[in-house]
Amino acid sequence: MRNDSAGRRITRIGLTAIVLIAVTLVFVLLDLAWAGTRILSLGEVWSALMGDGTWANDIIVNHRNAPRIIAAIVIGAGLAVTGCVMQAVFRNPLATPYILGLSSGASLGSAFAIMLVPASMMALAQPVLAFAMCLLTTFLVYTVSRSGGTMVRTETLVLAGVAISSLFSAVVSFLTYVAPSDKMQNIVFWTMGSLGGVGYEELTVVLPIVIIGIVLMLTQCRNLNAMMIGDSHAMDLGVDVRKVRIALLIVSSFVVAACVAFVGTIGFVGLVIPHILRMVMGPDNRLIMPMSVIGGAAFLLISDWVAHIVAPYYGVLPIGVVTALVGGPFFIYLLCRRKREVGW
Repeated sequence: MRNDSAGRRITRIGLTAIVLIAVTLVFVLLDLAWAGTRILSLGEVWSALMGDGTWANDIIVNHRNAPRIIAAIVIGAGLAVTGCVMQAVFRNPLATPYILGLSSGASLGSAFAIMLVPASMMALAQPVLAFAMCLLTTFLVYTVSRSGGTMVRTETLVLAGVAISSLFSAVVSFLTYVAPSDKMQNIVFWTMGSLGGVGYEELTVVLPIVIIGIVLMLTQCRNLNAMMIGDSHAMDLGVDVRKVRIALLIVSSFVVAACVAFVGTIGFVGLVIPHILRMVMGPDNRLIMPMSVIGGAAFLLISDWVAHIVAPYYGVLPIGVVTALVGGPFFIYLLCRRKREVGW
């Protein structure tokens, strides 16, 4: 009986991985083929990738679509894994970079860079300021929500994240109001989120930070499993809880800052993907976190494709709007379910 159960579980995990990989590949091709007024054929896309296509197709596939798709894959993976980490670190199913205000903090850092830093220094200053504000946001939310020792209540954590996120959003709105017209457009870009402004130069900054951050977080899967049981149990198992928690929060801040610095606020990826995967595969972070890499990439690729086709007469819809339209109702569902569970 036990062998049958284990076999079904392995089959379910394998099918989930195959479906996620297939969906990712399909939407990579769909996004590569997007040419605005028409859709390129698979042969045209392949010829452009191999360097044998026309000049126009080369521009569309390799210089306009490819950087955006790479950014969607890396940023989606980074935000999804970061969501897994935060939910485990805080032992809270609602903890994500967006809901806890980290994305808003990083956006505020980007807004400061746009307002204060010369264009020649923007490539360095923007991710640095985004990280600094992201780390400050993490510290503020954790400090406000902590109730004696290391106890963090779900309700207080969510409320602290919403309050601090609202405060930072108000500051971003003020900067938008007083900014010159050219800088105002750039700040508005961050508040809605878009992959369209990412090129190969920006990817050289984002890719190493996010990939290294994901690898570091994946090495802590066992420790996170222990911490989800409780700090005292984790310490009994030899986990230095305080050290691991601080290290993971710093790494998470780096990843979120890198993701937000060049594309703006993209929310709910870290909420939707880990929860869906837990429904399918259970709570083991050794499975959930690697799968979140693929799931987050697939989710953001789908959102990018939807952003291009949903309102073609008005241009490309900001991708942050698409993820919010999916993630907002999902967040409400989770809140309602928790209300039934704890009576809050």
